Amino acid sequence: MKVKVKRALISVYNKRGVVDLAKALDGFGVEIISTGGTSKAIKEAGIKVTEAADLTGFPQILGGRVKTLHPKIHGGILAKRTKDHLEELASQRIEEIDLVVVNLYPFKETIAKTNSLEEIIEN
Repeated sequence: MKVKVKRALISVYNKRGVVDLAKALDGFGVEIISTGGTSKAIKEAGIKVTEAADLTGFPQILGGRVKTLHPKIHGGILAKRTKDHLEELASQRIEEIDLVVVNLYPFKETIAKTNSLEEIIEN
């Protein structure tokens, strides 16, 4: 099954290569949704990006721990492309998100540097 990518969510810890990816997606006409530092890096490269908070109408909370946990994002990601799901998305004014680009912070390296649970959690 082929999926035409119209919208992508990009939220990464390691930003290496993210601008090149965003440029390529933008070149294909993909709408980019992003968060925090990732959004900033993409914007600074002159690429149009929609902040997740602008999409959801809800700001980042808990020091940035909660950025994308919202039905307008997760509904768009998790919906099956069935008639029923697409109708439900439309009724809630939720658009599909076809591509998700994420990476995680370097947990293994962080725990190798410290025994502080607080530092491990925050990094």
